[in-house]
Amino acid sequence: MATEEPSKDEKGGVKFDLEKETELRFEVDSGDKVQLELLSGLAEIYGSELNRNKKYTFESGCKIAVFTWQGCSVQLTGKTEVAYVSRDTPMLLYLNTHAALEQMRQQAEKENERGPRVMVCGPMDVGKSTLCRLLLNYAVRLGRRPTLVELDVGQGNIAIPGTMGALCIERPADVEEGFSVQAPLIYHFGSTTPGTNIKLYNKITSRLAEVFNQRCDMNHKACVSGCVINTCGWVKGSGYQALVHTASAFEVDVVIVLDQERLYNELKRDLPFFVRTVLLPKSGGVVERSKDYRRESRDEKIREYFYGFRGGFFPHAFDVRFADVRIYKIGAPTIPDSCLPLGMSQEDNQLKLVPVTPGRDLVHHLLSVSTADSPDENIIETSVAGFIVVTNVDTEHQVFTVLSPAPRPLPKNILLIMDIRFMDLK
Repeated sequence: MATEEPSKDEKGGVKFDLEKETELRFEVDSGDKVQLELLSGLAEIYGSELNRNKKYTFESGCKIAVFTWQGCSVQLTGKTEVAYVSRDTPMLLYLNTHAALEQMRQQAEKENERGPRVMVCGPMDVGKSTLCRLLLNYAVRLGRRPTLVELDVGQGNIAIPGTMGALCIERPADVEEGFSVQAPLIYHFGSTTPGTNIKLYNKITSRLAEVFNQRCDMNHKACVSGCVINTCGWVKGSGYQALVHTASAFEVDVVIVLDQERLYNELKRDLPFFVRTVLLPKSGGVVERSKDYRRESRDEKIREYFYGFRGGFFPHAFDVRFADVRIYKIGAPTIPDSCLPLGMSQEDNQLKLVPVTPGRDLVHHLLSVSTADSPDENIIETSVAGFIVVTNVDTEHQVFTVLSPAPRPLPKNILLIMDIRFMDLK
């Protein structure tokens, strides 16, 4: 399993000597920090190369894998929950997958066609986001400009949880912070599970595919580089149908299934014959996340949106008058079929805009600021400019207080309410 025993230095740092094609896996204890330093050789974290003699800091709850193709020495300083070296890693398979995708890009370039569109799917906690990051990093290191399409509403890798979006990747992910999110395209979903409104989920998926196709028509490099689509871990029933819908909407060429033969065989059966379906193992370093851990991660992602990575931003608090904005919820509550207007189905209800009157129950809710100018526009398919959180509601003076990353005034006056609440405890 392991290479050689790690050695300790006088400052309490632990040195690991890694042989080629091995991986150091470590988890940071709750409430602690760990520093990682590459002393010699070459190493990477999920496809992002480490700089020698630079100290990288990882905080509470981080689960990290340092891989080396040639061999290296690294030092860990701080308290880890677990730290071990493993030879048993699927990295060679992942690299071969990247190489096959790169061949498809080269072919696309030669024949002036579009590059590979890849959908990564599998149940929860198999490392889908990590594999997406790896494939994108490897592509961008070769000078490609792939697009990350984020459909996992529970995580919010591009913006915050409860959203879906796309991001053009122009440089490898920062080892500590992840990908630079300078100009993402974000759509409001409003919940952390697709099942709360599957019609809306599929509608936004189709919209993202439409916008991505438009970008490919305008930008040859983006077209040849293709996209990597990260999906939710819900792979049964409507969740499975959503995967099939995604594959169809984006006209995917490659489907990567992580760690589930059943899903692999179902997709192989139901997708067109020209779609290459690949089954890959998950890494042994992937661990199952508890509900509490997921909730904390979501809160951390929202906190990072307002306060920046490790608290580098200072958000603004200001009052907004009820009369200056219009708040909507997407999707009306389900009512008995017998009460529906003639010819209308429950599904039509899922895409309905329902006006929301500000009240005390608005406190702590996240609101998306739509880029739409009026309710007559197709608000569902309109991107959002950003997010605010309601910290107080004064019904007497008809104002509510918000926390916003930008100073007043709000860029637009149409707000969409999320089911997600955020308690600002900073």
